[in-house]
Amino acid sequence: MAWLNYNHGMSTDTPAKPRILEVRTQILKKNDELARSLRDRFRAAGCFVVSLVSSPGTGKTEFLTQLMKLLNTPGHAGGDLKIAALVGDLRTDNDAKRLEASGVPVRQIETGTMCHLEADMVERAIDEAGWSIEELDVLFVENVGNLVCPSGFDLGEDLRLVMVSTTEGEDKPLKYPTIFNTADVAVITKMDLAEAMDFDRDAMHNAILDVRPGMEIVEVSAKTGAGMEGFAERVRGAVASA
Repeated sequence: MAWLNYNHGMSTDTPAKPRILEVRTQILKKNDELARSLRDRFRAAGCFVVSLVSSPGTGKTEFLTQLMKLLNTPGHAGGDLKIAALVGDLRTDNDAKRLEASGVPVRQIETGTMCHLEADMVERAIDEAGWSIEELDVLFVENVGNLVCPSGFDLGEDLRLVMVSTTEGEDKPLKYPTIFNTADVAVITKMDLAEAMDFDRDAMHNAILDVRPGMEIVEVSAKTGAGMEGFAERVRGAVASA
């Protein structure tokens, strides 16, 4: 998105805040309208959409890689599902290459200076990839590593996962409440490091539930596989009942 200078030709004393808020409102409204259209399109096609959001370094790419392997491997939970993934990042296709290890089609969305994905980026990436969503059971969308900006942008997903790791501090949900309030499930990653990090499980759970009472919390380790099979089964169940 290009920088817009609404102060051109104006005194530096002129307050710009109302105009900035107006533009932001227009952007969010446009995004919400497209997201609703996308959601209708996905549901009509029978494609269940899951988005993932976290801060950098939480391990969402490894989590998604292992999850898609389980869902894409015969004999495992949901091994017959047809899956594809979109992954957003400011630069490089490193995460997309890592996700390709799961054996599913992957499309990189390079956002440049944008710290989040928007609905039009998702729509354009699907069209450019040439995917027929009618042939997909599940589409995963890995957002840019950020717990602030993505909270305001609906992507047309059915399920939004907010992820936080045992290495980030138990007060993370309290610092970023908005993203937890826009998500459906909180996933705590890197449980294999919990003991080494002196992770306070109760404090993390309490922080999440203080922000979002009743929120579902899942604990996993993509490295050891702990919790991954069970989560894959739950995704399969959600797809089947959608």
